[in-house]
Amino acid sequence: MKRTILFFQAALACLLVGCKQAPESPRLQDEVRYVNPFIGTGFHGHTFPGATRPYAMVQLSPDTHILGWDASSGYHYDDDHIYGFSHTHLSGTGIGDLGDVALLPFSGGDSIKPVATFKKDTEKATPGYYAVRLDNFGINVELTSTDRVGFHKYTYDNPKERRVLLDLGHILQPNWGHKLIGNQYLLVNDSTVEGTVKTQGWAHFHSMSYRITFSEPIETVYQYMDGKLRKDSLFLRLNTAEDLKFHYKFSEKAQPLYVKVALSVVDPEGAEKNLEAELPGWDFDKTREESTHIWNEALNLIQIEADPKVMVNFYTALYHTMIAPFAYQDVDGRYLGMDKKVHTAEPGYVNYSVFSLWDTFRALHPLMTIINPDLATDWGKVLVQGYKEGGILPKWPLASSYTGCMVGYPAVSVLADLVAKDLAEGDMSTWAEAGARSSVYREDLAEKFKGTRELDLITMHPYYKEKYGFVPADSVPESVSWGLEMAYEDWCISQIAKKAGNMELANEYAKKAEYYKRYLDPETKMMRPVMGDGSFRTPFNPRYSSHMKSDYTEGNAFQWSFFAPHDMDNFIAAIGGKKELETRLDTLFTTSSQIDGAEASGDITGLIGQYAHGNEPSHHMAYLYNWTDSPWKGQGYLDYIMQNFYTNEPDGIIGNEDCGQMSAWYVMSALGFYQVSPGIPVYTLGRPMVNKASMHVKGGIFEIVATNNNPANKYVKEVKLNGKVLETPFISHSDIINGGKLEFIMTDQPVK
Repeated sequence: MKRTILFFQAALACLLVGCKQAPESPRLQDEVRYVNPFIGTGFHGHTFPGATRPYAMVQLSPDTHILGWDASSGYHYDDDHIYGFSHTHLSGTGIGDLGDVALLPFSGGDSIKPVATFKKDTEKATPGYYAVRLDNFGINVELTSTDRVGFHKYTYDNPKERRVLLDLGHILQPNWGHKLIGNQYLLVNDSTVEGTVKTQGWAHFHSMSYRITFSEPIETVYQYMDGKLRKDSLFLRLNTAEDLKFHYKFSEKAQPLYVKVALSVVDPEGAEKNLEAELPGWDFDKTREESTHIWNEALNLIQIEADPKVMVNFYTALYHTMIAPFAYQDVDGRYLGMDKKVHTAEPGYVNYSVFSLWDTFRALHPLMTIINPDLATDWGKVLVQGYKEGGILPKWPLASSYTGCMVGYPAVSVLADLVAKDLAEGDMSTWAEAGARSSVYREDLAEKFKGTRELDLITMHPYYKEKYGFVPADSVPESVSWGLEMAYEDWCISQIAKKAGNMELANEYAKKAEYYKRYLDPETKMMRPVMGDGSFRTPFNPRYSSHMKSDYTEGNAFQWSFFAPHDMDNFIAAIGGKKELETRLDTLFTTSSQIDGAEASGDITGLIGQYAHGNEPSHHMAYLYNWTDSPWKGQGYLDYIMQNFYTNEPDGIIGNEDCGQMSAWYVMSALGFYQVSPGIPVYTLGRPMVNKASMHVKGGIFEIVATNNNPANKYVKEVKLNGKVLETPFISHSDIINGGKLEFIMTDQPVK
């Protein structure tokens, strides 16, 4: 990210003094004004509205929802109470965790755990800033942050009752197994406390250290341990596994109280260093302004002109693509690795956490290869480093833990795409080894992770794939989804092995990449579960779903029967040609939206027929019409999806946002293109929502223009690349990064 910021500083300087070498660089625009952080906080979007910076560890936000699925980010728009303002969150996930180090200002009352109430019209949020009025306490709260420090401003109506709760027992989703396992606390002086909180939940091992500094001395401290007031003495130091809560009372003053909370992934000393490096002073407004400037630099990576509603959707989506993964490293370079040991990063290396890879390999990572290739490269290094530290590529790494969440071993997709786009840095033999060793059942790791949630990473699906060439449906659940994704991912490994010059490994995995064909039923033309005896499952209901119990992950046969992105030509031939593909797609989008099954997955949302945009397996399907003679049909569905499943309202994201994937899909689709198969550096074209866009790329500026673009003109009449009419709806990665102009001529009639 530093390299991106330096680029913009240089570009802006050139504009101010008139540099001749870059006259085409657009000026920085105020894109922050279009971002609405409340989009996605309603329905099941699971985003949060609080203050953060691009890819920053501190994500300071109100926690209004503690229990249940909609507590995944700690916030839901329908709520009207606040339990605390905690400093770490997950954006758009389907499982909750984090919520570290919660503070809540309050006035009066004897409750051990005070709870604030608020009205929606007092909430305000822009990138890097959040504000709300706590009605029952008469307090105005403002929040901003740096990368590793949260900054609070509390203005009390009653200057005699200035109190703050520090809740070190606060966690999200305790009903889903998230629990406190360690609490260390130290009163450093009359205005500073520090410590370390350890929890166990989705992340089997999570440790977060903190240093909290108040702008004034603490007058009185009330200490509660597991709900009991300690009256015997003032504890300066505590080391326990119990729930700790502290009430701090401050002297009567008619001025705001400020609080700085620095975090460290290593120890309190690291938190102190982070505080000194990033926020030595007390200028709240300056810190907020710096956040706004940093966000504007980040959002200006793409500058667009569009309908006002599209402007809000687009820049909010782009904002959401810059929340995760986040930097998980102290300013001194120390971080906690996947081996739970403290490492010191080599110069230039930054450790990141929270890769929702099963989701984000599809659009977020491809998007970053275009608009922030240095960061994309860095993320690839982090995934390989995770293999070096823990013995297997991360799948859903969270806070130095392998969660094992979701299907396959999707990190290889990210790595293969970097290879295909000449963005891979490092020893390719190690990359190939990491992919191969992560694609098979590992008894050594099964033993290593025994008794931990990280054991979820080691499933039997790769074992059966290696033994039989398919995953038997009567042996393990979700067999079809695993089989299809492993086939694609084995193809990715073959591409990495080619780059490494290991043709034996490349050929071996190229053969495994064809295993998807074993699930293709010639009768139904669907991907159908295969039993241990080699027969297809009977009876077969393609509408049936049972969450985590059926043959498909978070979906059904309709939503999984089009996944062979690495081998589209052979897949199309296998089902009977492109006319049959068109027929199958027509059926997908026009059939009844009925989902059968009493325990159908709640992730199946955003239905058009059986197409489910609210979940990732469907995200490429509308673009498959470009492999038929009717691309216009895909353009029509893309228009509908972007118009109806992305809105300017809190419920404006149709499913879990999933750490940027839902938003990255919109960003790319609104620009008019999408990469169906990461690892193949080709994008297929759709229906742009922007009238004009400029992207800063390696070769200069890549410009997109949509002529005659309006809601009625949703079809593409013609496309030109650098003035030349395209014969097919595809462009290459090099076409984009070399700079140039892509022009769509839009019309209101399907072009057949």
